[in-house]
Amino acid sequence: MENKEELQAEEQVLQQDTDNQTVGTEENTSEVENKEASQLENLSIELAELKDKYIRLYSDFDNFRKRTAKEKLDMIQSASEGVIRDILPVVDDIERAVANAQEGEISEGVTLIFNKLNHALTSKGLKPMEAKGDVFNPDLHEAITQFPSPTEEDKGKVFDVIEKGYYLNDKVIRFAKVVVAN
Repeated sequence: MENKEELQAEEQVLQQDTDNQTVGTEENTSEVENKEASQLENLSIELAELKDKYIRLYSDFDNFRKRTAKEKLDMIQSASEGVIRDILPVVDDIERAVANAQEGEISEGVTLIFNKLNHALTSKGLKPMEAKGDVFNPDLHEAITQFPSPTEEDKGKVFDVIEKGYYLNDKVIRFAKVVVAN
């Protein structure tokens, strides 16, 4: 009998050890689950931050691409601006010669060449500025002098154009030099 009692006592001790291990395992399992949950939470936060960075980077790149495309288009449109600016005084001289020439002084060939030059410049986006009779605008006109206004209606308007202004693709490349009525 003693052996039975000893066996039962040993079984109880083993059972208690097993219970303690089970309780310890449950505690370890909950600790592991808590660690996994916190790691999962940290990873989801990191993922959200990376998504945000990606979206911002993509947006910045898209804006950069659009801006460079616009700058490239502007550069292409105004690439000939310097050359056209240098040619404008020649165009002015030819216009004055044609306007002030006596009949028969300037040949028809020179007039045709001038018209061809005008057509070529117009095809590149050059447009003359019509200023005579308009209200003086300092964004478009350069006042050379002022003239006493013959009527009240003409006050503040362009009385005469000394040198034509020009647009290149709707951008002013030369201001019109004008006389303003006051």
